[in-house]
Amino acid sequence: MKPLNKFQAQVVEASKTLPKLTKEQTQWGYENSIDHIGHRTEKGVMTCTKCGHSWQGAGHLVTTLTDCNCPNCNTKLTVETTKKRTFSARYYMTVITAHAGYQVLRSVMLFCSVKVGETPKYDYSEVMQRWIAPNGKHCTFAKLRQTMGTCYYDAWIFHTPLELRSENSNNKFYINVYDKIYTGVVYPRMKLIPELKRTGYKKSLYGQKPLDLFRTLLTDSRAETLMKTGYTKLLKRIMDSGWKNIDKYWQSIRICIRNGYKIKDATLWCDYIDNLRFFGKDLYNAKYVCPTDLKAEHDRYMLKKAKADAQAELEKQLEKEAEFKAIKAKFFGLIFSDGRISVRVLESVQEIVAEGQAMHHYAKRMLMRSVYCKGQGIRPVCLKSCA
Repeated sequence: MKPLNKFQAQVVEASKTLPKLTKEQTQWGYENSIDHIGHRTEKGVMTCTKCGHSWQGAGHLVTTLTDCNCPNCNTKLTVETTKKRTFSARYYMTVITAHAGYQVLRSVMLFCSVKVGETPKYDYSEVMQRWIAPNGKHCTFAKLRQTMGTCYYDAWIFHTPLELRSENSNNKFYINVYDKIYTGVVYPRMKLIPELKRTGYKKSLYGQKPLDLFRTLLTDSRAETLMKTGYTKLLKRIMDSGWKNIDKYWQSIRICIRNGYKIKDATLWCDYIDNLRFFGKDLYNAKYVCPTDLKAEHDRYMLKKAKADAQAELEKQLEKEAEFKAIKAKFFGLIFSDGRISVRVLESVQEIVAEGQAMHHYAKRMLMRSVYCKGQGIRPVCLKSCA
């Protein structure tokens, strides 16, 4: 693909001088990303596929349900009891570096091929690069992918060169396949551009893809604020739900920062703020935003929210009074009695609700289902018969 703008043209030129991966980087990947197999025979003889050492193992349950380490090289092994003697696998590794003023994320696919009793064979191929400018713009270099006759989006054609690729997500599935590539293990020695260092970023990715985290830090000062003030759990929580949701919480976050309030459980706090917003509370007031006992306040508002939702649903069902009477009017006044027990048709939605409250039915959810059950219209029946 030819560069479409000045930024892409500059990155293409910069990519020509990007150094190759070092032997140290690939060796670290081999040692830290590959899950080595502990080959076990039916007689319990164990063989480490990394160093080739063999020993008599314990029983099948012991070796498969507990951690197994090779007594020779101390490698953690995944035990497989099988007659198969050759194994091959592929793993991803990400190298984070800087070059020519750009932040570069290099995705490497590692190959491991081993035969029991022989030395493993390793290889690698750099399959993708994401180049990020200091202003947050990015472009992607990648190998060609096999797209016909396969359901895998990372079926790389390894002999093809790394070239600038289009990231148009206007396709049948509306996805950018390059964003779906697994990060894998991250090489610990990172090289960062000065603009990213100034945001307060260290090394942790907080469960995010590097491209998403770095672009957010470089383009939104609010992410930088959360990073520098130590609200990293909140940063992770908001990015997990979509960074655009920061607008719903930012003013309350500012109140927390101003008052030195530490948020230990970001998920609980965000849920609590959502409840405060539902009830129209002042989200600029530290009295609400910075509770002393977050869990207790959260649970209290959750109970209020459940009651409000139940009341709203009840009012919604009461609006169906006319529909109820139109369907059931012909049964009104009908009574069955044996002299001691009388059964009659309930003649309004309100009567159904009152009956449910008087009988202390076990859940308001069941009450709602008794009023309007599974789209079948209003049914004056026992709650348990609708469950």
